[in-house]
Amino acid sequence: MGLETFIAERKQDKELLVMAHVVCGYPSFDENMQELEIMAEAGVDLVELQFPFSEPSADGPLFVRANEQSLKAGTTVDQCFEFMKLVSERFSFKVLMMGYYNTVFKMGEDIFVQRLKEAGGVGYILPDLPIEESAKLHSLSEQAGVEPVILMTPTSSDKRLAQLGVASRGMVYAVARKGVTGSKTSMGDDVIGLIDRCRQHTNVPVGVGFGIASKADMDFLRGSADLAIVGTAALKTWEESGADGLRAFFAELLA
Repeated sequence: MGLETFIAERKQDKELLVMAHVVCGYPSFDENMQELEIMAEAGVDLVELQFPFSEPSADGPLFVRANEQSLKAGTTVDQCFEFMKLVSERFSFKVLMMGYYNTVFKMGEDIFVQRLKEAGGVGYILPDLPIEESAKLHSLSEQAGVEPVILMTPTSSDKRLAQLGVASRGMVYAVARKGVTGSKTSMGDDVIGLIDRCRQHTNVPVGVGFGIASKADMDFLRGSADLAIVGTAALKTWEESGADGLRAFFAELLA
């Protein structure tokens, strides 16, 4: 089942889906699995598994540190794919790879797509890969039935959004504000305006990320976005208050 079809089916039962985020190997793969169990219990619909990278340019300080610590602990790409396979076989939510193009380049685009599919991944997010340089990867992905999630940003011109829209498959990731992940986003007309602009240039579902942290944010997005993308707030909660805190966080978020 493709990503777009999966989202459409899930949306028959709820208005706004949730995509969560885990950095593979941070704090450990065992703790990753505990986090994912809590997310599954709460009803999360999709999860990005981030393959750690030494220069995660789209990430804020918390995720930069998480990437660094995971790499220091010895996390490898092979381990990430093995973990993805375990996760995709165990849980009903769909799994995407999030990372940076260097990881793909080093193994080869064809091998990356093949391994992603074999591990049960339905798509990938590579924020540092321009669409002008992605034709071969996107073609290989289409053949394999996995989908590239394109980022649309507030600073993109309408001409650029049109180009991104042509390349988009499965869903698009609307970046709620300028900068990197982690800071609080003020939910207002700017965010709704971005969603509306995205919809003018693509027919695939629109997820909104960067700064989604509360039930109030969810309520604001309901009826406008298809998915809320939650990353930093969940990891911060896990670091500060462990499993009980994360369980309470998602229970409130999805109430």
